[in-house]
Amino acid sequence: MEKAIEVRDLTKRYGEILAVDHISFDVGEGEIFGFLGPNGAGKTTTIRMLTGLCRPTAGTARILGLDVASEIVEIKKRIGVVPEVSNLYDELSAFDNLLFMTQLYGIPRSQRRARAEDLLKTFGLYERKDHLFGTFSRGMKRALTIATGLIHSPKILFLDEPTVGLDVVAARNLRGLIGNLRKQGVTVFLTTHYLEEADLLCDRIAILVKGKIVKIDTPEMLKTVAEEEPIIEVSFKKMHPQIVEGLSERLPQFRVVAVGHNKVRIYGGASAEVLETVLEYAKGNDILIEEVNSIKPSLEDAFIKITGLSPSVMATEKGGGR
Repeated sequence: MEKAIEVRDLTKRYGEILAVDHISFDVGEGEIFGFLGPNGAGKTTTIRMLTGLCRPTAGTARILGLDVASEIVEIKKRIGVVPEVSNLYDELSAFDNLLFMTQLYGIPRSQRRARAEDLLKTFGLYERKDHLFGTFSRGMKRALTIATGLIHSPKILFLDEPTVGLDVVAARNLRGLIGNLRKQGVTVFLTTHYLEEADLLCDRIAILVKGKIVKIDTPEMLKTVAEEEPIIEVSFKKMHPQIVEGLSERLPQFRVVAVGHNKVRIYGGASAEVLETVLEYAKGNDILIEEVNSIKPSLEDAFIKITGLSPSVMATEKGGGR
């Protein structure tokens, strides 16, 4: 597989803050490559360096064989960039926003209308093409923003947190559209802090923590990291703050982690021993158990094992800069 992106020891400092710490990776052509990490890990800073929005402190990066440091003008002709916050105009219609972008990218006049209409159809927005962008739902705005990133048929699309703030249906629809880009041969560089999204979309994932890449592999191979230990998931009728602490005290040799609003996962150990302890604890504290399952490791489990971080650090909506 040809390399679409090559990064070696890429580093970015902001004064005393080391935002990106000597990272190295390759992305193959036609691959959906995920940059997975909590807020503040350095994901957006990496995209900004790769797309010429800020200069690296050290290290090198090549996009489609071109040097980011010296050939960024040529690179920008070949890539699409979709920021987390839309850069489109509320007072223009969906069609006019796309048409404006065709002019910015120098697409021949004879091709502009057809290109805009094709993208509106692809993203399911053709029936709303004459409606003002400002009247669109958040999911529709996100879809049109991604469409504009594809207006000049780029070989690589950079997507920064594409589904942040979307409802479940809009996020699912958008993931379907992103997945279809692979079939069109577009290389996608995707940053996200949603574990499920990375698992569903990405061919390979780099896990980034505090500016460092701690692991790169396929979602399937990342999950094998957590397969060596059994996992018991307990669903409670009502979650109490003391449950994790109480079970951790009774099962000190195992890891007890809260997941979701009423579930706890217990990593490691014999199922019978764990189950007996959980039942005794629940009975002694008048806590109702709804369900107990033995589950296969997920990407969330792998993330916990690889990073030592709780999945709760990934669940928070992104706030300010990273």
